[in-house]
Amino acid sequence: MSSRSSFCIKSKPLSLFFVATVLAASACAEDTPEISVKRVPDQGLQPQTVMGPDGAVHVIYFKGEPASGNIFYCRLDRANGHEWASPIRVNSQEGSAVAMGTIRGANIAIGKSNRVHIAWNGSSQSEPKGIPNPAMPKDSPYRFSAPMLYSRLNSDRKSFEEQRNLMTHTYALDGGGSIAADQEDRVHVAWHANSVRDSGSGEKDRAVWVATSLDSGDSFATELRGNQADTGACGCCGLSTFCDSRGRLAIIYRTATDTVNRDLHLLWRGANENEFESQLLSQWSAATCMMSKSTFCQSADRTFAAWEWENRVQYSMLKRDSVLGNDLLGRGRSWTSVGGTSPHKHPCLAVNKAGQMLLAWTEGTGWKRGGEISWQVFDRLGKPLRRVSGKAKGLPAWSFAAAYANGDGSFTILY
Repeated sequence: MSSRSSFCIKSKPLSLFFVATVLAASACAEDTPEISVKRVPDQGLQPQTVMGPDGAVHVIYFKGEPASGNIFYCRLDRANGHEWASPIRVNSQEGSAVAMGTIRGANIAIGKSNRVHIAWNGSSQSEPKGIPNPAMPKDSPYRFSAPMLYSRLNSDRKSFEEQRNLMTHTYALDGGGSIAADQEDRVHVAWHANSVRDSGSGEKDRAVWVATSLDSGDSFATELRGNQADTGACGCCGLSTFCDSRGRLAIIYRTATDTVNRDLHLLWRGANENEFESQLLSQWSAATCMMSKSTFCQSADRTFAAWEWENRVQYSMLKRDSVLGNDLLGRGRSWTSVGGTSPHKHPCLAVNKAGQMLLAWTEGTGWKRGGEISWQVFDRLGKPLRRVSGKAKGLPAWSFAAAYANGDGSFTILY
C-alpha cells in the first residue's frame, strides 16, 4: 500500500485497508469539510504535526525498534503536489528515542523565524543520560533515569543540532514531556519528575517542571517547578504545553493525589514568569496509571483542549473566567466521545480557516496492539456537526493519529 493512499468522507475508500464509516450523504454539504486519512511518511509511527505562521505543515514521526528508535522530521511541500519533503533525522544518537508505551514520544513546536524545536523522552541507551536516582543502588541498571532531550533545526534547515538533556536536578522521567514556543524567542520544555532537592521519591512527590529558553534554544535555564500545590503527577501519563498568540504558556497535566485522584489540572503562567496559576479541568478517580494524553489547539480567537476521561475522550473550549481574572482560563461545556467498549485514547485536534475543529482519537489500542482511528468535526462554536464523523482501521501498534487543516478548509488525518 502506497504511503500516499488516502480516502475522504465524500467518497468510498479505494482499499479495504482503510474503512471509513460515513453516516449520511448530507455530510457532504457545501459547508462540510472533507476528511482524508493518510499513512505517515516512510510508514512511521506516532506522528505529531504543527502548522507554522506561514501555513506550512511540519511533521515528526518515529521509526525503528519501539524501545530504541529514531525521530524524523519533514515538511509538507504544498507547491509540489502536497508531497512530503525528504525526511531529516532529529536525534543525533542512533536509537535514542522511544515509542514503547505510546506516551513518551517526540513533540514539535515552531518558534520565531519558523525555527523548528523538538523535545522527547530519551531511550535507556540515550546519551547524555539522566541524573542518578538517589533511591536506586549504585549497581542497579535502572539507576540512571531517561533524559529529557531537546534539539532544533539548524539555520540551514538541512540537519538538527546535537541533542541536549535539559534535566539538571530532576530524575525518574516517565510519562511524555512536551514543548512549546512563541514568536519572541521563548522556548519551553515541560515534563514531570522527582527532584534531588526534595526528600520524596514516589508518585505523590512528582512535580511538573519547566525549562525555558529566552534565546530561541541557544541556552535553557534550570528547570523550575510549575505546580505549587503538592498534587503529585500521574507517573506514566503525558502532559501537554501550549503558547497562545500572546506568548503565554499553559500546561495540562494529570495529578496523583492520595494515589487515586487522577485529576486533570491546567497550569497557566501569568504576569510573573516564575509562577503558575492552577485550575481543575476534570476529575477522575482511579488507583492505577492510565497512560493518558491531552492536547491543545488554537483558532484565530479561541483556545481548545482535549483529554482522556473515564476511558473516553473529552473536548472543550477554554474560556476566560471573569471571576478568576483576565489571565486565567476556565473550561467551557465539554463534549464526550461515545460508542464501543474499548478505551478511547490519544486525542488530537486541528482547526481550519472557518474555525471548524476536528477531534480524532484511537480505539482498541493496547500494549503491542494497534486499533482504529475515530473522529468528529465541530463548528466554530464547539458544537458537533451532525454526521461529520468516521472511523478508519489499520492503526499500527505503538501509534496514534495527528491532524492538520488544509488551505481549502478540509482536514487530513495522519496515522
